[in-house]
Amino acid sequence: MPVICIISCKILQDEIIWVLENDPNIDDVFVVKNGNHFEFVEKLGQRNISSTVLPLEKIPEICKDNKEADGPHTVIVDLLELALHSRPEVLKKEVYNTVESLYACSSGILLFYGLCGNVLGDIEKDFESRGTGCRVRILKDDTSRVVDDCIGATLGGAANYLKVLKSVSNVGTYLFTPMYALAWREILSIDRMHRNPEKALEMMKLTHEMVGYGRVAKINTGLEYTRDFDTNIEKFAELFGFEVMELEGTQEIFTRCYRQLKTEICS
Repeated sequence: MPVICIISCKILQDEIIWVLENDPNIDDVFVVKNGNHFEFVEKLGQRNISSTVLPLEKIPEICKDNKEADGPHTVIVDLLELALHSRPEVLKKEVYNTVESLYACSSGILLFYGLCGNVLGDIEKDFESRGTGCRVRILKDDTSRVVDDCIGATLGGAANYLKVLKSVSNVGTYLFTPMYALAWREILSIDRMHRNPEKALEMMKLTHEMVGYGRVAKINTGLEYTRDFDTNIEKFAELFGFEVMELEGTQEIFTRCYRQLKTEICS
C-alpha cells in the first residue's frame, strides 16, 4: 500500500488533522515520537482517529512492511519544532535531513511548509533527480507558486496574502491562527531563550511601540481542534494593548495539495 509522509511545522498540526479526518481511505496513522507530538496525538484521539507513536528509527521498518501490503494507504506524520523558523538555515537543514530519513521508505512526502525565509523553495527539485519513486511536494497555491509561509497558506496563497498585508499596513499587525494564539510564547522562544521572560515581554512592548505594532488579527480557519481561540487572542491583545480584528482563512491549499499527492502515488 502507498505510504504518505507529512513533515510539518508543529504550528500546522490542526490542518493535518483536517486532511486526515476527511480522508476515509487511511489504513494506519503513525506519528514520530520526538517531543513535538503530544498535543497532536491527544487531538487525534479527541477526533477518534487512532494512531501509533514510534521513534523515528522504527518508522522505516513499518513503512517497508506497509508498502509491501495490500489495502488503503498509510500516513506518517513528523512534526518539527516551532522555533526553527527563527533561523532559516537551521530550518532548511532540519527539514532536508528529515526528508532524507524518510525518503527511501515513502511513496510520497508532503511538506506542510512554505518558502520560510526562501530556504525551501527548491526542495522538490533537489530530491526529484533521485528517481526512486518517492515524490516530494511542498504547499503551493492554485498558480503552482510555493506559499510564503503557514499564514500565507491559511489565507489561500500569495495573492490574498499580499492583499491582507496591504490592508493592515497602516498598523503593525500580528496574524494569528488558533495554534499561533496558543503557542506564540513558544514560537518566539520567550521562556526558553530568556533568563527573565517577564523582562523579555517588557522589551517586546517597547519594541512594539518603536516599530508601530498595535493590532492582532484573528484568522478564522474554520477548525476547532485548538481550544480557547477567542480567549487566547484576548489575552495577547490585553497584554500588549492591541486592538483585535478578524480575517477569514481557508483549508483549500492543504486539502488540494494532499489530494494531489495522494492521486500521484495512488493512481
